[in-house]
Amino acid sequence: MELAGKVLVAMPAMEDPRFIRSVVLICAHGPDSAMGLILNKPSQELNFDGLLRHLGISAGEDCREIQVHYGGPVERGRGFVLHSADWLGGAGKGDSTMMTVPGGYHLTATLDILEAIARGEGPEQALLALGYAGWGPGQLEGEILRNDWLIADVSADLVFQAEDEAKWMLALKALGIDPLVLSPTAGRA
Repeated sequence: MELAGKVLVAMPAMEDPRFIRSVVLICAHGPDSAMGLILNKPSQELNFDGLLRHLGISAGEDCREIQVHYGGPVERGRGFVLHSADWLGGAGKGDSTMMTVPGGYHLTATLDILEAIARGEGPEQALLALGYAGWGPGQLEGEILRNDWLIADVSADLVFQAEDEAKWMLALKALGIDPLVLSPTAGRA
């Protein structure tokens, strides 16, 4: 089962506090690993202006504020910008886009995208995440079989436009699921 470009929606019984009510975009998935970004957990520690100052990047007059998110528990000091396909960064001088994510997204992990956003340039839509969610061989598939996650298609509105606190509910509704009827226990027929 190919999961790249899909979102994982945490089931109500999710016990790991890092993932309770999470919506995770799977950016890469293969037999040896999976990598994703939590889309709906804003950082409690840092805002975009503070991050720019920390990195020594000056914010111009046209700089727009971007919410900094907790992307997951792995490499929390590393930043990732998930963005629309309208910006390819250093294309022509060594493309800075780290990865293309199915569904029309790009994932960039270099400073040039933050510098572009600080100048009022860069992608039209962007989400900044510190850290990522990672799984080893078969780990994610095991969690899905254990009923920890639902799998859903993703939309740019869910990723970039929806309020963080509404994303979990919106992802469930997109699946046609009322969270009040979800059972917190897994079962097999």
